[in-house]
Amino acid sequence: MAKAPEQPKKDSAKAAPQGKDAPKKEKGAKGEAKGASGKAAATLAGYTARLQKHYDEVVRPGMIQEFGYKNPMEVPKVDKIVLNMGVGESTADSKKASVAAGDLALIAGQKPVVTRARKAISTFKLREGMPIGAKVTLRKTRMYEFMDRLVTIALPRVRDFRGLNAKSFDGNGNYALGIKEHLVFPEINYDKAESSWGMDVVVCTTAKTDKEAQALLKLFNFPFRQ
Repeated sequence: MAKAPEQPKKDSAKAAPQGKDAPKKEKGAKGEAKGASGKAAATLAGYTARLQKHYDEVVRPGMIQEFGYKNPMEVPKVDKIVLNMGVGESTADSKKASVAAGDLALIAGQKPVVTRARKAISTFKLREGMPIGAKVTLRKTRMYEFMDRLVTIALPRVRDFRGLNAKSFDGNGNYALGIKEHLVFPEINYDKAESSWGMDVVVCTTAKTDKEAQALLKLFNFPFRQ
């Protein structure tokens, strides 16, 4: 009985280019993903906060008119905003600091750093390295967004609010204010919040004097007490 002719085997040398093509396709897919993420980053980078536009259109010209700066680069600006939340209850329950850090992340839109005790104080039942609060530093777009929400939403919701103290400058153009309840920020759900904590807000500017810094913040609509 005659045997059926054997099928010719595929040449491995010819099959090799197919293997080489696969990495090229994978690389192309990665390139497309990278291009898409690049477009998204470009879109985010193109976003300008409302108060940043307000600075360019209103604040800068107003400061030049009031103080007569000859060089536009001399005009003071807000450099950064530091938020600090102290949690005294964490001495009894260390989880409180983590909860506070979570709330601060919602308010700031940025992950905060948990602050820890530098030394032990037996009077307050405080041990070295114990978590006692959280802090975060905001710059650029997130800084402007937070400042906008602070002035337009949070401060008007403070109970019996009568304006900011104009004497809370440090002599170097930086301003500090305290908020008794962090619940005034719209990001915090009042019904789901475990506790109410106070927080410090420090607005750091490039102003050389307190007079310039106060004029700068006034143009940002900070409601100073008359």
